[in-house]
Amino acid sequence: MNDIKSKQRVADHGEVFTPAWMVEAMLDLVKDETERIDSRFLEPACGSGNFLVKIVQRKLAAVELKYGKSDFERRHYALLGLMCIYGIELLADNIAECRANVLEIFAEYLNLDEADDCYRAASYVLSQNLIHGDALTMRIQEDQAITFAEWGYLGKGRFQRRDFRFDSLTLSSTFSAEDSLFAHLGKHEIFMPMKIYPPMTVSDLAAAKPIDSNAKGISL
Repeated sequence: MNDIKSKQRVADHGEVFTPAWMVEAMLDLVKDETERIDSRFLEPACGSGNFLVKIVQRKLAAVELKYGKSDFERRHYALLGLMCIYGIELLADNIAECRANVLEIFAEYLNLDEADDCYRAASYVLSQNLIHGDALTMRIQEDQAITFAEWGYLGKGRFQRRDFRFDSLTLSSTFSAEDSLFAHLGKHEIFMPMKIYPPMTVSDLAAAKPIDSNAKGISL
């Protein structure tokens, strides 16, 4: 990929893409985390996915090493790895390209076509995790608050989802600071999920429509 798409985009948005060698070098600084299937990463200016694609590739390599002998576990833990990456991008063409690039890596690993439930589940997850919005204002384009889905794997093919507001999550370090008025409180007392979903299977996710809080917006 070129480091810039156009001089105008650089001028308007400061858009410059990180080269692959630098991405790898930066990820090597947190190598153990990039190779942990359920570690969570957020790229607040994800562009077309230079960082997220490499993180997913590392997670899928970890899945193959640990669960490669079981197709059931391999598919479900690969999806979990995908569920643990997040991105925000200001430009619509970039976020669409990012989703497509990440989905392509995932589909190639599991040899999926577009009709496969796991492919459609992954597409839905990416529609929720990779957000077209502004990380600085923490709003989507309709000027509504960004929300993220926290995914967990319950085992036996079932996933759990809880939704949180991004602006609330960013207050975590402030509330836990030693001198904070709320320092004595557990995080669970402050950062409550906006919504908790019943356990879902791959088929449930595949059937879900990509219209949720980030499409409709959550008002202040």
